[in-house]
Amino acid sequence: MDKEKKIVVGISVGDLNGIGLEVVLKTFEDKRMLDFCTPVIFGSSKAVSDHNKFVQSELQPFEINHLENTNPNKMNVLNVWKEDVALCLGTPTEASGAFALQSLTAATEALRNGDIDVLITAPISKDNIQSETFNFAGHTEFLESKLAGESLMILMTEGLRLGLVTGHVPVAKVAETITKELVLKKVEIMHQTLVQDFGISKPKIAVLGLNPHCGDNGVIGNEDEELIRPTLLEIQEKGKLVYGPYAADGFFGSQNYQKFDGVLAMYHDQGLVAFKTIAFGSGVNFTAGLSGIRTSPDHGTAFEIAGKGIANSSSFKEALFTGLEIFKTRTRHKELSENRLKIKKTRQ
Repeated sequence: MDKEKKIVVGISVGDLNGIGLEVVLKTFEDKRMLDFCTPVIFGSSKAVSDHNKFVQSELQPFEINHLENTNPNKMNVLNVWKEDVALCLGTPTEASGAFALQSLTAATEALRNGDIDVLITAPISKDNIQSETFNFAGHTEFLESKLAGESLMILMTEGLRLGLVTGHVPVAKVAETITKELVLKKVEIMHQTLVQDFGISKPKIAVLGLNPHCGDNGVIGNEDEELIRPTLLEIQEKGKLVYGPYAADGFFGSQNYQKFDGVLAMYHDQGLVAFKTIAFGSGVNFTAGLSGIRTSPDHGTAFEIAGKGIANSSSFKEALFTGLEIFKTRTRHKELSENRLKIKKTRQ
């Protein structure tokens, strides 16, 4: 594999009874996609072949048993397992959850070892993937446990990058989870990723308040005035362009988000309801802050349409192109940073 020419993209298959493999196959039906990257599906050739019949694709994947045998000009399928899988499209099963975990574990290990450059994850069922080795709320938390760094979930589309201070946390526990230290950490990760992964030298970041109307000066909660605002002022004093807190409803309703390079929402639905209203079907989920690059489409397993051949691959394609661009930008940033250090040491 010539990594100077082709970026190697690992793909975990997600739940085999969902639409994951369908959108993957639809994406690479366009052979021009192979001009941009070398894809490696972590699954089994039999499972891919079975899905091919439903998609009615003419793709002929290149079957491999070891990553060193990857063909840079083909869509590769790495056999992570050899058992036959009885598909039950549209219905999550214990087996489909177990194979989803095998695929994700192998792909994550390859990312950690540098055998692939980017990981794109097809959707999992957060219920049936649970096991003794997977006790996480989702991909983000699992990846954080396997890779270096601390994660920040960012949903992105043209004109909006939205991160979450708290991710998969029950609403009843959001307020007690938010601390000064957590806000500081998430702002720092957002700032760093905007610089190294998106090439923005002085990013502007907006932070949303926790309570309706940011608490109305304590009438609807004290967290915004007593915790969030002082923390943001402290960050501003250190030179970062961080603003807020903003009331979430007016912030999105007025399209104020378009004035910022990144936005931090306090909890999952505060940010994602607005995001998916703006960009559902074309958005991308990016896990920032980790040593490896992972993106995914912004939709789930969609069991209700699995096997019908009607799943839209737009979001998966966006996830693919976003992962490639982030890899290129991060590589350039690393090279420039290393060159600056060399120049500095030479002058000393």
